[in-house]
Amino acid sequence: MPDIAAVKAALANQRIETPSWGYGNSGTRFKVFAQAGVPRTPREKLDDAAKVHEFTGIAPKVALHIPWDKVDDYATLSAYAKERGVELGTINSNTFQDDDYKLGSVCHPDPAVRRKAVDHLLECVDIMDATGSKDLKIWLADGTNYPGQDDIVARQDRLAESLATVYERLGDDQRLLLEYKFFEPAFYTTDVPDWGTSYMQCMNLGDKAQVVVDTGHHAPGTNIEFIVALLLRAKKLGGFDFNSRFYADDDLMVGSADPFQLFRILHEVAKNGGFDPETNVAFMLDQCHNIEAKIPAVIRSVMNVQEATAKALLVDREALNTAQASGDVLAANAVIMDAYNTDVRPLLAEWREEQGLAADPVGAYAASGWQERIVAERVGGEQAGWGA
Repeated sequence: MPDIAAVKAALANQRIETPSWGYGNSGTRFKVFAQAGVPRTPREKLDDAAKVHEFTGIAPKVALHIPWDKVDDYATLSAYAKERGVELGTINSNTFQDDDYKLGSVCHPDPAVRRKAVDHLLECVDIMDATGSKDLKIWLADGTNYPGQDDIVARQDRLAESLATVYERLGDDQRLLLEYKFFEPAFYTTDVPDWGTSYMQCMNLGDKAQVVVDTGHHAPGTNIEFIVALLLRAKKLGGFDFNSRFYADDDLMVGSADPFQLFRILHEVAKNGGFDPETNVAFMLDQCHNIEAKIPAVIRSVMNVQEATAKALLVDREALNTAQASGDVLAANAVIMDAYNTDVRPLLAEWREEQGLAADPVGAYAASGWQERIVAERVGGEQAGWGA
């Protein structure tokens, strides 16, 4: 059986990065419902992220989205984050909200548009230099809607050329993380539709380019843990964007739609060394909280990842290996199910108290008065949201 002390030690080393945009007004493609107390500036986003870290103890990094989090002085913003007890993490690019990108960005047939998109990505690397961030995460909305609209292979060539320019600009300790999405907003072809395309492009770039797995960016029935295992085996898993989906890219709280899937993914992470620091897998949230309160939703998501991780760490590896080696299908499956069906909430409550944290982070946040304070103080100005 797994050593509980070892499980607790692994939990203490876990780090989950929260998204700045998760604290702003965001949600469905049809309507974004504004909430009182939502941040108006990147600093206020960091204030909220600091509260998530304060009550969970494992969320010390905050991902930025450019230009949504654009400021004049990134070094000063980084210093402010440290004052609040957090630090700036992944820099996320945006090549999908400009009119010039209607037919694509780095894959666009017009060299001038491609140059504009590449210049933005290079600007993001400049921001990484200023903030000390190590990762540039790229998600592309590029694709086509109709057969014959553009040359599929030529678009891949443009993609490779554009990414190579950005890759050459990276520092020795910086990475390019390429995300994929099987559809939307392009419906006929998507230029980076799956892990294989992302993997192929990253392999051609080099060791500093790795694949990002967004858990909401897969067709129904896709075995995401299989993808995760293969990328870990190839040392090409750069990170996760954790969220949940029922139908498409729903961006719901991670673990809310299929907690068993989240457990299965993290089992493969644990079994294949993905939690080891040298593997350098970035565990990030990428969620849009439309009808739920922002900060409690992020806290719950962090807790959901933590709960699934604890269950994954409780898998009896020795028993599993024995059952697999003997071909005992039912016994092997029972080992997995025993771990998943374990109620780890008492273990996590005990661990939190040992770390000087409240056993119930959501309850502790509710009792802190922070929500009432930001609702009272953040009056006037323009609330942050998609595009701001």
